[in-house]
Amino acid sequence: MSNSNKSTKKYFGTDGIRGQANTPPMTADMALKVAMATASVLRSARGGKHMDRVVIGKDTRVSGYMLEQAMSAGFVSMGMDAILIGPIPTPAIAKLTNSLRADVGVMISASHNAYEDNGIKLFGPDGYKLADEIEARIEAKIDADLTGELSPPAEIGKASRLDDALGRYIESLKRSIPGRGTLEGLKVVVDCANGAAYKVAPQVLWELEVDVIAIGDKPNGRNINDGFGATATGQLQEAVVDHGADIGIALDGDADRLIMVNEKGDKIDGDQIMAAMALWFKEQEILKGGGLVATVMSNLGLERFMLQNGLTLERTAVGDRYVVEYMREHGFNLGGEQSGHIVMGDYATTGDGLLAAIQVLNIMKETGKKASEALNLFEPCPQFLKNVRFAGENPMHNDLVRIQIEKAQERFAGKGRILVRPSGTEPLVRVMAEGDDGELVRNIVNDVCEVIEKVAKAG
Repeated sequence: MSNSNKSTKKYFGTDGIRGQANTPPMTADMALKVAMATASVLRSARGGKHMDRVVIGKDTRVSGYMLEQAMSAGFVSMGMDAILIGPIPTPAIAKLTNSLRADVGVMISASHNAYEDNGIKLFGPDGYKLADEIEARIEAKIDADLTGELSPPAEIGKASRLDDALGRYIESLKRSIPGRGTLEGLKVVVDCANGAAYKVAPQVLWELEVDVIAIGDKPNGRNINDGFGATATGQLQEAVVDHGADIGIALDGDADRLIMVNEKGDKIDGDQIMAAMALWFKEQEILKGGGLVATVMSNLGLERFMLQNGLTLERTAVGDRYVVEYMREHGFNLGGEQSGHIVMGDYATTGDGLLAAIQVLNIMKETGKKASEALNLFEPCPQFLKNVRFAGENPMHNDLVRIQIEKAQERFAGKGRILVRPSGTEPLVRVMAEGDDGELVRNIVNDVCEVIEKVAKAG
């Protein structure tokens, strides 16, 4: 298991900076400062040399207009040219940052959160998310006075829009299918979450000759993830059954996550998707690393499935950035999270919901299997998750909690596991357990939560 952990930072969380729009820290002023601080840090890393450009994308939140303009102003004031992309999936920004030879890429999105929230994700010139240490250096400059580093009038940058961004991304997705393969014969419902993929998802599926029905494809700035998308699959499940579709695709607000629905209307999570891909990659002799990389949240059933097929499952801390780090360090080309971030290192530098969906559709076409068969490769172990909210000091530091966790693991007697971790975005302790005995799993989680609650109240 990887020991990667998010370093302690004031603004950056597990996936960039996030918060309620127009409320600190997610204000236009903060966006301006983040842009200036990022430019300053990158300029320093290049020995003070002039930098060329930044690529800025966003999802469909109404606050994106505000933050996009503020970040553009910040970068331009530091002498960089800003290329504004408009609404587009996060993985597309990662690709464009690299292909346009940009110095940095920015995605303005709060992923699966409601429209009231927004966030900022940063990518390096190679298309990978910035490392923790670089984010820490940016943080150190956000609240600093950078007026002395502003570019003189003759060196102020420009802002422009790139009109063919969606087309470039669509072509890269289509190239992930060998040869000039199509997905003709498949009927698919795609739920765009009223988010960043509302144009590109139906378009790329149509170009691949899929019979596509789109829902959640009418964003108005305030309906992103509202009853649609990867975290609200009810309407997709109904639509798949009603239309007699072969499968349903649910993306989240910035389309870096994928949850699927089989032809019976049953929900399919990232663990089953990764299992199907790992087995297919193995059969095609293109799997690297001898297995896949997942997080500590992935089901024990997936781990057992991998072992039964002569493959390994390596676990990291929660967050697709840690999955990607481990993949790069150890030569894996497949990884992801139960929540639906699927990373295919041969094609992308970050989680890509559309790319993963196309790969699954290709597996279905090539094998002739229905989704209920192709994406049902193992029986998940009973898993139970419960959150405990606290105020003040983190109760996990208390000896009573530590002792209770040790007792819980002993009760499993090697037939289950418990994971207790603080949330990266809220004052919560998340308690998750899984094992062969569902009742024991639930009892263990409740017992641990009871001790945490007592310690939290006493503190």
